[in-house]
Order: sequence, then C-alpha cells, then structure tokens
Amino acid sequence: MRVLDIRSRMLLAALLPVTLIAILLAGVFLTVQFDDLGKAHNQQARRLARQLATASEYGLFSANIEHLQIITSGALREPEVSAIAIVNTKGEVLARAGRSNFDVPMNLPQQESMTINARQHIDLLLQPIFENPINLDDLFEIQTTTVPEKPHVLGHVLIEFSRQALRQREREILLLGFAITLGCLLFGWGLAVHLGRGVIRPILRVSHMIERIGQGDLSARAKIPLYDPLRDLQLGLNQMAERLQAGRDELEQRINLATLALREKKEEAETATRAKSQFLAAASHDLRQPTHALGMFVARLAQLPHDAETQHLIANLQASVQAMKNLLDGLLDISRLEAGAVQVQLSAFAVTDIFGKLQQGLTISAVEKGLLLRVRPTTVWVQSDPELLHRILFNLVVNALNYTRHGSVLVACRLMADGQHVRLEVWDSGIGIAPEHHQSIFKEFYQVANTARDRNKGMGLGLNIVQRKAALLGHGLHMRSCLGGGTRFSIVVPLAAVGISDSPQQPTLKAFDDLAALRVLVIEDDALAREGLVSLLVSWGCMVHRAEGLSDALVLFKQGLWPDVIVSDYRLRDGANGIAAIQHLRRVAERSIPACLMSGDTNPSLMQEAQQEGLTLLHKPVRPAKLRNLIRRLTTDTQPQNETV
Repeated sequence: MRVLDIRSRMLLAALLPVTLIAILLAGVFLTVQFDDLGKAHNQQARRLARQLATASEYGLFSANIEHLQIITSGALREPEVSAIAIVNTKGEVLARAGRSNFDVPMNLPQQESMTINARQHIDLLLQPIFENPINLDDLFEIQTTTVPEKPHVLGHVLIEFSRQALRQREREILLLGFAITLGCLLFGWGLAVHLGRGVIRPILRVSHMIERIGQGDLSARAKIPLYDPLRDLQLGLNQMAERLQAGRDELEQRINLATLALREKKEEAETATRAKSQFLAAASHDLRQPTHALGMFVARLAQLPHDAETQHLIANLQASVQAMKNLLDGLLDISRLEAGAVQVQLSAFAVTDIFGKLQQGLTISAVEKGLLLRVRPTTVWVQSDPELLHRILFNLVVNALNYTRHGSVLVACRLMADGQHVRLEVWDSGIGIAPEHHQSIFKEFYQVANTARDRNKGMGLGLNIVQRKAALLGHGLHMRSCLGGGTRFSIVVPLAAVGISDSPQQPTLKAFDDLAALRVLVIEDDALAREGLVSLLVSWGCMVHRAEGLSDALVLFKQGLWPDVIVSDYRLRDGANGIAAIQHLRRVAERSIPACLMSGDTNPSLMQEAQQEGLTLLHKPVRPAKLRNLIRRLTTDTQPQNETV
C-alpha cells in the first residue's frame, strides 16, 4: 500500500471537505429542482384537465360531438399533451385527438386520478366532468334552505401527458449541477494549492534537509525566507547540522589517529608473528634434527649386545625418544590440517582391508596390555579416502587401548537404517567418560584421566586429529560413553558399489628379510644426523655412501659409485635443496633412481612440491621401522605412490 506524502495529505485535507460540501449542496439543489419540476408538471396537467372538463360540460350535456372534437383538437396543441379523449359515463369515446397508448378503463373513477407509466415516460390523467347546476332566481319563489346534492358525473376527460420535456429539463438541471460542483471543486483545489504552498514548501524544505543529513551530508543548510512559518525550526536544524559536522570532523580526526595507531600495532604484530613463525620453524627444524639423530643412534645402540641393566636403560631411552616423536608427529598432523595441506582422494574400497591392517598392527599392543582386540569381519564397501579413514580408526583403537585396563576392544561395521551409509564403530570396556567431558575431549592436549601426563597414554592430540580428519572427509563423528561403562566412537561413511574400486591396485612388494648389499647414497649436511643415519643403514647390511651436498654426490658418481636408493635431506648447504639435488643426479644417471626426502620442515609448500615431483617426504624424526619399510618399497620393481609421512 502506497503511503501518501505530506503534499498529498495536505491537498487531501483541503479538498476533501470542499468536495463533500459541493456534492452535498449539489445533491440538495438537484433534489429540490427535480421536486419542483415534478410538482409543476403535475399541476399543469391537472389544471389543463380541469379546464377541459369545464369546457366539455356543455358539449357533453347537449351531445354536441362537433364541439367536443374542437375542444380535443385545441387541447392537443398544448406542448406536453400527446393524446386526449372525452368519454361518457358508459365509457364510449365521444371525441379523440392524438395517438394514445391507453385503453379506456371499465370502471371510471368518480374523482380525479393520475397514473404514471415510468417505462414509456407518460402520465395518464382521468378527470371527471361534473354537471354544473344553475340556480334560477325567482323573486316570487319562496326561498328555502336545501341540502346541496352530490354533483352528477356526465363523463370523463382522459389526457395523456408526455414526460420527455420533464426529463429534458431534469437533464439540463443535472448538467448544471455537475458544472456548478466541478466549478466548486476546481475553485477549492486552486485555493487549497495556493494556501497549501505556504505550509507545504517550508515542510518540504525541512524534510529534504533532514533527508540529506540522514544520508550523511552534514553540509546541508536551509535557505529561510523572512516570513517563513517554520523559520525557528529550520534555524534549529541548521544549527544542529553545524554541530554534527563539527563533531564528525573531530571524530574523523580521532578515527584517523586511532587507525594510524592500529596500523602501527598491526605492523608490529605482523612483524612479531613473522618473527615467531620463523623462530618456531627454525626451532622445529633444529629440534627435529637432533631428535632424528638421537633416534637413529638409539636404534643402532639397541642392536648391539648389552647386559640386562643396560638393555633396560636403552628401553627407557627408546620410550622417551618414541614419546618425543609421537608428540612431534601429532603436532605435524595438526599443522598440516590447519594449513590445508591434506588432500582428500576418495575411492571405493573394502572395509575389510582397513580392518585387516588394524588387526595386524595393533594386536601385539593389545596382547601386551592383556586385552583382547576383536575385529568383526565385513564385506561392506565404502566411498572414502582409505589412508585418512585408516588413520582415524587407528587413532581411535589406540586411544581405546590406552584407556582400557581389562576386557576387550571391538571394531565393527554396521549398516544404517537409510541403507546408504554404514557406521564404523570402535567399542571398549574402559573407564568411560563423564558427560561433562564429552565436548572437551576433542580439544588439543586434553586428557581426562591423565593428570600426571603419562606419555604411555598419549599426548591428548589423537581425538582432536580424528575430529579434524572426519570433518575434512565430511563423515559424521559420534560418541557414546558413560563413566565406568566404556566408550563407543562411530564414523558414518557412505556406501559404495560392492566389488568396484576407484583406487589403483597397490603393487605386490617383494618380501625379503634384510637390505644386504643395497647401495644407498645419503645426502645430509648435518654431521650428527648423517652419522646416525649411516650407522643405522650399515647395521641393516646396506652399502652406504655419504655426501654433504650435490657436489660431493657428483664426485661419487664420477668415481663410478651408482646408488640403488638416494636418501636426501631437504635443506643442504649453500641454499641448495634435496629435490633439486635428486633431479640433477637422475639426469646425470639418465634414469629415475628411487629416492626419498627427509626434512625437519613442516611447511605445506614443501609437502606439495615433494608430491609434484613424485618423492616421498619423511618428516624428522623418522622412525627406523618406517624408514626400513620405505626403502624396501622403493627398491621393488614398481615405484610406490608419492606420500608424506
């Protein structure tokens, strides 16, 4: 619904009373005029009828038909008479003039009557003709008082009057009334516009000024005539606009100063953030280097013969190194997820493949804790990323084993009611989780029953990583648990067509027990890390050649030492990097030598660069078993897919 503006409302307020009054007066005028015309018409008809009745008395009494015809013909000359007839008491027409549309009634009334035919616009008037008695004065006759007798009816005069002239006069008066009304309205409209301008114009000036101020134009000022009725109001608006403009200018100055200060603070914060990032990156790299070397030395040390006390000390040392590696690996997973460096590769695969890996990799850990790991067989195929889904279930099972003192851990697959999804579940009979901790357990480094920070129970990163990876895959993660009643974690995964796999088949790896006589080129500029890695590879029976950079490796190539595998650090001396070194050595050898990278950097760009070059990236500290397994895969006939470990 459209809202009227102030101009329209003012005109409506001025014109509405004038219009109502004009219409009312026109209605009264027309009603009175129509009533007067009708009365005049009726009076004229009755007067003519009475005159004709009086004139026809003698002719009717004397049966002078010729006289009666003369009367009717003369009456027809009247402007509104369309037909006339004179009848006797028996209803016989004695004289007629004009074309009549009426029939003589059977019962003629004894009094004057008028019938109106609205459809034909005619009036039929019946006027009785009375005998007029003549009193003869006789001087010798005795005057007596007598009761007058009822007049004797000699006949009737029937006159048909047309109402066309009356209708024409009514139309003329109606047009006159409309003209008068329209004139009044035009006069009222003109007067309202003339008078309203003096009020509307100041109001519109005020309205436009307020609108400009509302739009932010505080320089708006109203030009005020001397005799403006809203002069005081407009003066007040001008003063208000001046104050607002002064306040805005002052506020803009303050905002500019505050913005400048914030920009300086922002630059300081960005500088500090960059410095912190550089420090953390350097610290992470520098921390991973000695930890990596320590792991290599401890692994080599564990291979040597020792007494029982020394073996116990080495076992504790290995546990400490393993805890540090787990912490760094967890932090690496979180940094990769936050950086968006984890790429999802969906495919159809059998759930039993993942369940088999879980049972093979964690059964020994369950037996060592006196627990039973049960994996329920299934033939279901799902659509997901097999590597990420395996890591999710692996972390859940490890978490269940860490917090279960006795009983068992169950891994199962259940079909959901919609028939489109399955629920991969990990049940345990552990201590359970109280309701107040259900949301907090997915936070980083949050552990409910490990206030002493026992590293054997993890670092508190597993469930956080599980939640992030499930969100990355778009799989629903649910938990049900109560204190003392165990816990159930479940992952909702969409079903796939059975027996159809989108992922390439993994090559069958050659199985052998050792790496004896395998020629390995180690490119590492850090002496401590290089010696630890070389010592471990030598203990595996490898023939190891060491180089601090590309130049040393090229010297070995010139001496005819062609390696079967290249293990290179990413950061080398003089700004060189392992990817470029491997590419150069492959061009020199004119063949694609199997190679892998090791680095303490966790930069996502490094991961992407390694994937683009088809190189496996191992993040330091590297677990000896993982390195041994990778070297075995690299030396098989089929090159494995690039990955980041």
